[in-house]
Amino acid sequence: MAPHRKSRPARTRTGIRTPALATAALTSMALFSQTATAAPSTDDKPSLEEVEKKVGDLYRQAESATDKYNAAEEKTAKQKKRVATLLDDVAKRTEKLNEAREQLGSFAAAQYRTGAAAPDTATMLLADNPQDYFDQTQLMDRLTERQKEVVDDYVTQRTETAQKRQEATEGLESLTQSQSTLKASKAQVQAKLTEARQLLDKLTAEEKARLAAIEKKKQEEAERRAEELARQQAAEAEKKRLAAEAEKRKQEAAQEQSAGSSSTVEAPAEDSTYATKAAKVIAFARAQIGKPYVWGATGPDSYDCSGLTQDAWKAAGVDLPRTTYDQVNVGKTVSVADARPGDLVFFYDDITHVGIYIGNGMMIHAPKPGAYVREESIFYDGESSIHSVVRPA
Repeated sequence: MAPHRKSRPARTRTGIRTPALATAALTSMALFSQTATAAPSTDDKPSLEEVEKKVGDLYRQAESATDKYNAAEEKTAKQKKRVATLLDDVAKRTEKLNEAREQLGSFAAAQYRTGAAAPDTATMLLADNPQDYFDQTQLMDRLTERQKEVVDDYVTQRTETAQKRQEATEGLESLTQSQSTLKASKAQVQAKLTEARQLLDKLTAEEKARLAAIEKKKQEEAERRAEELARQQAAEAEKKRLAAEAEKRKQEAAQEQSAGSSSTVEAPAEDSTYATKAAKVIAFARAQIGKPYVWGATGPDSYDCSGLTQDAWKAAGVDLPRTTYDQVNVGKTVSVADARPGDLVFFYDDITHVGIYIGNGMMIHAPKPGAYVREESIFYDGESSIHSVVRPA
């Protein structure tokens, strides 16, 4: 496991601070409070195993809420931009409409001065449809072609401006709803994290030590399983290499018989391209090791899990969606045994976590609050926790 470096607490765009602690085990989260309280004397106190499970569930629920928050935040940002564009458009259209009104007023005044008609300028401008007003008073027959174009343009502009105003109004209403969703998701994340911290704060020093031992055992098992996968993948790679060499010899023998020049068997172009992109992804991810997990963060000082994968693949020129449940649908799904460096490994049935596979059963990921971006076995939470492996490009 890669060494961690200490980092100061990071601040997300939401302004929420998340403690950045030095250890990655569950016991690290127990230090959020910095003060261990005495064990409750109640008989219905949950067992250590129950606390561990509950805390794990709460952090996964917090990750799920974080994904909802990320989605709402992304939607809100887009809606803000759209509403701003609409309002700017309405302002410009209104200015042009006012200019057209002035021209219509000058036409009406001219008609009045020449005695051709005596329209009430105010009545004309306030009419629901100036075109109809001109038709009804037979003014259109007395207008020049240019003046008629101005009237037509005014009618068109008035209709379009009204439509844009309606769009802006609807956009503002939708934005308000998204902001409410964002606020609710944020509150849900904070509630889950607070509950987890409170559970851990109630543990005694002895219980924290036992919890650390349980976590260490889980890590050792995860590393053993990663080594086993690495051996399987190495054996499969050797098998493919031997098959490629055999095919190469077969081609060379056939070409010698036909007096042709020899050729080599090369990796498919798509494999070579993916390997190049994957190298950039992994290089970026390694450079982030030691940075704190902060929910909702997309770098550069801190990350949540999908924020890290999104930024890493962006470094290779590939734009991924913001959330885990969108990222899982981008690319080709492969088996765990066929996982290659650069692939994304997704976890849990509700797809609330993701990491970047780096080979040999290991990945780089932003684990959870209180932990840092680190290299870890993809079996860190058991083999059954793996949902799928996806090759983005």
